[in-house]
Amino acid sequence: MAESILIVDDAAFMRMMVKDILTKNGYEIAGEAEDGQKAVELYKEHEPDLVTMDITMPEMDGITALKEIKSYNPEAKVIMCSAMGQQAMVVDAIQAGAKDFIVKPFQADRVIEAIQKALN
Repeated sequence: MAESILIVDDAAFMRMMVKDILTKNGYEIAGEAEDGQKAVELYKEHEPDLVTMDITMPEMDGITALKEIKSYNPEAKVIMCSAMGQQAMVVDAIQAGAKDFIVKPFQADRVIEAIQKALN
């Protein structure tokens, strides 16, 4: 069975890009969320194998959502997505339990590499 991935980003275009990369590489999309609050709800509902989480979002940011998901399931695998210049937030995310981070704009091979590494 293909691994399922929840895509979280407030930009529909970014979600579409990630979804495209993942589906072309045989991953199943568990769902999409545009903010951290929705991400936590969808995570609990679908329990995907992995989450790609944007850091900066309305309602609830990615680091807060990461912490909530990790408190719900300490084994959760989350990869943070950040724009250049968010290094301090990336460090916070790794300390909060993120497996890896990918930098926007996404490069398909880097996205797949990070996901494979996190899932293994």
